[in-house]
Amino acid sequence: MRVTSKIVEQVVSEASGEDVIPLIKYLKDKKNISEFKIAEKIKKEVNETRNMLYRLYEANLVSFIRKKDKKKGWYIYYWTFNPKRIKYLFYDLKRKRLDNLKSRLGREENNYFFICEDNCIRLDFEQATDFNFKCPECGKLVNQEDNAQKIKKIKDEIEKLKKELKKRSN
Repeated sequence: MRVTSKIVEQVVSEASGEDVIPLIKYLKDKKNISEFKIAEKIKKEVNETRNMLYRLYEANLVSFIRKKDKKKGWYIYYWTFNPKRIKYLFYDLKRKRLDNLKSRLGREENNYFFICEDNCIRLDFEQATDFNFKCPECGKLVNQEDNAQKIKKIKDEIEKLKKELKKRSN
């Protein structure tokens, strides 16, 4: 798999949040950049930048070294982007998505759902009985939903993810 900028942005966004993408774009192909310089370059406060860096660190997308400032006595962190981690995280996120979809498919296939004609809210059978089959938002009667299309869509997405993951293992 060739890691493109689009894949990097997709993985970073899903793993650490979309707001982190400018930071990654700045760090790309650089090593040991101080958090203060990063904050200045992406035009964010240092605390906000640190928050972003910590989220990236939790996903192992960045690493750091720290050095003590001899004048002030505090530590300064220098950060580096780990692009090799993108490929692995890309597939990890796909596997998690697959697990979530399988779980959701089980709920969709094994439960009855109810909605009102205005689509205010979707209730499972237990919730619908709690509200006497009336929408808690608008008060109209709720009717059983035909979720066959949702089930088909989930199954299609599961198959697509399985194929992508199978390609990876070959």
